[in-house]
Amino acid sequence: MRIHNVVTRVLITGIIAVSAAFAEDYKAEPAGVPPSDLPAAYTSLLQKDGAKIVGPSGPVSEIWLVAAAPSGPASSETNVTLTTVPHGSLMGVIRFPSQGKDRRGSVIKPGIYTLRYSMFPISGDHQGIAPQRDFFILTRIADDPDPKAAPKYDALMDWSRKASGTPHPLTMSMWKSDDAKADFSAAGESDWVLQRQMGGIWLAIIVVGTSAA
Repeated sequence: MRIHNVVTRVLITGIIAVSAAFAEDYKAEPAGVPPSDLPAAYTSLLQKDGAKIVGPSGPVSEIWLVAAAPSGPASSETNVTLTTVPHGSLMGVIRFPSQGKDRRGSVIKPGIYTLRYSMFPISGDHQGIAPQRDFFILTRIADDPDPKAAPKYDALMDWSRKASGTPHPLTMSMWKSDDAKADFSAAGESDWVLQRQMGGIWLAIIVVGTSAA
C-alpha cells in the first residue's frame, strides 16, 4: 500500500465533524491575490487566489501555493509521497497576521514566510511525527530572497532556525493526497487539514494542530 493511502486512511479514521467535539472551530475562506508587499519574483510564481484560515479569534494564516508543481528526477527516499519534488523547492508562501505556532508549539512571529519542501530525517528523534516524511519548512521571506533557490538540507534548516529562534526549524506537515478536491476538515483531536491543488498535484496540509510526538 502506498504511503499516501496510509496517511489518508489514518486521517479518515480520526476525522471528527466540525462540532462541539472541538474546543475551537476553524474555517477556510478565499484569501484573494498574494500580498502586495511580497517581492515580485515570488508573486509571479504563485496562484492568483489563496486560502485564509480563520479561527474563533479571527484570521490565523493565509497561504498561497505555487501555480506549477516543482518537478525533478524520481526520488528513492522511503516513506515520501512527493517523490518528484526536489528538496528545497518553493511550494508556496504563508502569512501570519498575528503570532502563530507550528504543531510542535514553536512560536511563529507575524510576517510572511516561504514554504519549502523537505523530508524529516530517519532517526529516533523523529519517530511517530507523521506516517509520511514530507514537510513544509518555513523561512522568513527576508532570509530567502530567491524563489528559484534549491537549498540543501542543512542550509534550509539554518534558515528556518533563524525564523524559530530555537534549535528546531518551523514546520508544517503535508503530503500528496489521492482525494482530488478542495477541502477543509478536522482530523484527529486537534488538527485541521487544508486540501488544495498545486499544479497537477493535490496537497493535504495541516494548517492548525498540535503534535503528540
